[in-house]
Amino acid sequence: MVVRAKYVHTNIVACDWRRLAEFYVEVFGCEPLLPERDYSGSWLNDVTALSGEITVRGIHLRLPGFDEHGPTLEIFEYNRQPDRPPVSVNQPGFAHIAFHVDDVERARDEVLNAGGKDLGNLHRMDVKGAGTISLIYMTDPEGNVVELQNWS
Repeated sequence: MVVRAKYVHTNIVACDWRRLAEFYVEVFGCEPLLPERDYSGSWLNDVTALSGEITVRGIHLRLPGFDEHGPTLEIFEYNRQPDRPPVSVNQPGFAHIAFHVDDVERARDEVLNAGGKDLGNLHRMDVKGAGTISLIYMTDPEGNVVELQNWS
């Protein structure tokens, strides 16, 4: 049996949720959806399976290309979080978020200007039966992997 489902959001845990949200708004045109979130209480411990006093603050951002009912990027910051392991595109689990852009080189420059970094190099390749893709893996200011791509 298939569960009836609708994709809702993807969460990024940030060290500085305001700064990271600003990056996605400025570079990719994501739109903040109010209200900002400020959660605490025993229910949060129950849901997260974390102990101690936990607070979460953040916001949902509407992803570009979707209407008001589309999926969001949820950026949250916990009051306590462990150090982040080194970033690698092949770590098990969710690996990256991808954005289709009109011009990969120009978008790369915007990511760099907004505090992101190159992770790999820009590459173009023909995909038989699908077209030509230009893509690069980068990181946002907090080290999350972002793919910029354009199909032609």
